[in-house]
Amino acid sequence: MSVHEPRHHAPDLSKPPAPQQGGHHGGHGWMMIACCIPMIAIAVVLVATGVADIGFIFVAIACTAMMAVMMRGMGGSGH
Repeated sequence: MSVHEPRHHAPDLSKPPAPQQGGHHGGHGWMMIACCIPMIAIAVVLVATGVADIGFIFVAIACTAMMAVMMRGMGGSGH
């Protein structure tokens, strides 16, 4: 390497990364919420078989609602 060649430096991690323009994946939030469906189904099966209390269904629904609020709050909804 000669003196005149530019050196490659590590990225400056003291600054937050610049937000990317465009390229948002609007379906990502829906996919995360869809991943909660098996949890709700398992809660329903456990309650139906008597293994778990009815509260498990409420917890699963609350978890799904919380995921929806977080996904909405992150701004990845594809404006």
